[in-house]
Amino acid sequence: MIKSLVPPCKALKFPLEKVEGPKKLRCRGPKMELTLTQPDDWHLHLRDGDLLEAVVSHSAHHFGRAIVMPNLRPPITTTAAAVAYRESILKVLPAKSNFTPLMTLYLTDTTSPEEIKLARRSDAVFAVKLYPAGATTNSQDGVTDLFGKCLPVLEEMAEQNMPLLVHGEVTDTDVDVFDREKVFIETVLNPLVQRLPQLKVVMEHITTMDAVRFVESCKEGSVAATVTPQHLLLNRNSLFQGGLQPHNYCLPVLKREIHRQAIVAAVTSGSKRFFLGTDSAPHERRRKECSCGCAGIYNAPVALSLYAKVFEDAGVLEKLEAFTSFNGPDFYGLPRNTSKIKMIRTPWKVPESFSFSFGDIIPMFAGETLEWQPSFI
Repeated sequence: MIKSLVPPCKALKFPLEKVEGPKKLRCRGPKMELTLTQPDDWHLHLRDGDLLEAVVSHSAHHFGRAIVMPNLRPPITTTAAAVAYRESILKVLPAKSNFTPLMTLYLTDTTSPEEIKLARRSDAVFAVKLYPAGATTNSQDGVTDLFGKCLPVLEEMAEQNMPLLVHGEVTDTDVDVFDREKVFIETVLNPLVQRLPQLKVVMEHITTMDAVRFVESCKEGSVAATVTPQHLLLNRNSLFQGGLQPHNYCLPVLKREIHRQAIVAAVTSGSKRFFLGTDSAPHERRRKECSCGCAGIYNAPVALSLYAKVFEDAGVLEKLEAFTSFNGPDFYGLPRNTSKIKMIRTPWKVPESFSFSFGDIIPMFAGETLEWQPSFI
């Protein structure tokens, strides 16, 4: 349910009479507030060790659940490893936190169908992640030949209703880095859904209009996509303005403005095919600001504020809740959260950094002022 308190009401950018049923607006004071079902994060990197302990609270404070990525060293390739990783996350959660990590397996050329059966029975593993070998951070153990080596596993996943989460880029060095998502759709993803139409697929962190068109062309409920704050708000110019900007570097890399606009249009349309997935990926500052910097943007502390900005700018704040809180669990066949949060339209400044014993982590939009701030009810 969304309730808004704002003077004047016209500041919402959409007509008051179009908001019906439980999503009523009323003006009562100087601030605007949205009441949302607590969101989930359907694509999150928590890392492990000291880094896990440092960052987990930012996600736990904002989200009810999160699909946790398995690209650790060594990667989470078995159900037993996923269960152990889940326990390590639970041990470092803030006191009284109800945050639930939803675990994933890292698909390799040697993953077995039996492992998929074990994962389904575990009640801890909710998806399997496909990293093409060499595509991103800690993907060196990823898949080298999806159809030649992984087809029996994919068939078992379809049988078990276990979603495949896809990092959608080819790794052929002959393919331009800005074209790798488009080529992956043409050469891998489209053939995959045609061959196994019953397999549920999430195309992760989409970055192009090609991905939007592909997802929209597929059967609703079979193929969906997660969308990050950075791919909604930044384009590839953000990597270079004022000098090289390492904290705006992620994979898949930011694309042209026409692609950003296409993603915003898809997400704010109200389509059930798209849902929140931050791809929040923390790295210590020195690993970003160096001669060979790591890919990844740390957005967990600001993600909800940025998603709200996107929907406000589009004039469709009434559609924010479905994107953040309904579309994800509906696709995964999980219940929606029952707890609520408030988004309050009040300016706040993003910290320049978060400091820990091992070093600093720089958040997305560090030092900038944002207009929306989440708060628990």
